[in-house]
Order: sequence, then C-alpha cells, then structure tokens
Amino acid sequence: MDKFDRPREIIEFCLKPLNLDASTDAYKDVYRRLEHVIKTYQLMIIKEKMPVVVDFSQMKTITINESAHGDD
Repeated sequence: MDKFDRPREIIEFCLKPLNLDASTDAYKDVYRRLEHVIKTYQLMIIKEKMPVVVDFSQMKTITINESAHGDD
C-alpha cells in the first residue's frame, strides 16, 4: 500500500492514468491547480490539528472529458 503525503506525489499518482504530455501548457495548468488545492487543504488540516490519511491506492480511476463539460 502506497501512502502519499506530498502534493507532487499525489498529483503524479492521479494524473498518471491519463498518460498526458507533461510538457504541455494544459498539463502544467492542471498540475498547478491541483497543487494549490492540495496545499490549501494541507494547511487547513494542520491549522485544525486534524491529520487525515487518504489511501489513493484503493480509489478507482476515472477519465474526465473536460471538453464535454465546458473546459472549466
């Protein structure tokens, strides 16, 4: 069982099934957004002194087609 506690590890694990080109601007933007969200949650968790462990290895993989949902 893998445990991920650093934003980079979490993001790379989540994006890996999509097999995206990491050199594209779109990938870099998604990575930046995810990193911001994860770091924000981590800061909130630390502030509240309530550590949370998330086991991503048990999470099913899904592929999201952003084009079909408006490219938010």
